Amino acid sequence: MKNTLLLKFFEKGDIWSVPCDIALPCATQNEISEAQAKTLVRNGVMAVAEGANMPSTLEAVNVFHQNQILFGPAKAANAGGVGVSALEMAQNSSRMSWSFSEVDEHLKNIMKNIYKNASFVAKEYGYEGNLVVGANIAGFLKVADTMIAQGIV
Repeated sequence: MKNTLLLKFFEKGDIWSVPCDIALPCATQNEISEAQAKTLVRNGVMAVAEGANMPSTLEAVNVFHQNQILFGPAKAANAGGVGVSALEMAQNSSRMSWSFSEVDEHLKNIMKNIYKNASFVAKEYGYEGNLVVGANIAGFLKVADTMIAQGIV
């Protein structure tokens, strides 16, 4: 079976006006505005996962939450790149080389733990399902606990 790539050219509008199930903003900060988020919702988007530094405006994030769109915030969803960098440093410092499958397994565990922590903290603080709040609070708690452990606070 031959793979076929289907392309459409849109003279007007932008990428976020194209109907889709999943949107993956990964280019620039604030690339999805409130109006674009509303268009994505109207067009049937089910999930949005950020892969850049805050590509959705706060207003856009609010639209996703108000419409119960699954939303993976940059702080959590974009952590994979940071995690892979840490795995690379671990390999370098131990003078070891892991296979693709070993790195992939480590990364999967990192991402599962990020999701579990953000989900748990969001629920614990009364924001069940809000991964933005969960990731923010979990990140803050991690830094605060480290500062306390180091005697800084």
